[in-house]
Amino acid sequence: MKEMLYNSKIGVIDLAKVTRLYPAAVVDAHGEIAEMSLEWADMNGDKVKITSYVLVFDFTLPNEKVREKKELHFETKEELFEAMQEVAQFFQ
Repeated sequence: MKEMLYNSKIGVIDLAKVTRLYPAAVVDAHGEIAEMSLEWADMNGDKVKITSYVLVFDFTLPNEKVREKKELHFETKEELFEAMQEVAQFFQ
């Protein structure tokens, strides 16, 4: 089996244990900070301030109450996409 260890800026992430992997935009909507889908952020960019971007590695098993995840934060969408391309290579 192919090794699935991704060396990130927050440490080594075992991609074989990831149950969900998704990008998001971190937005400030009138003082409320939330992670939203990139599509939502693009459609509502005129109503909220995008403060950063995040790639979420979720390790939470089905039916688990406590979420286990790691997040990589980026200042730009381009940096996010570069990381997504690096991670995608593990799944090819």
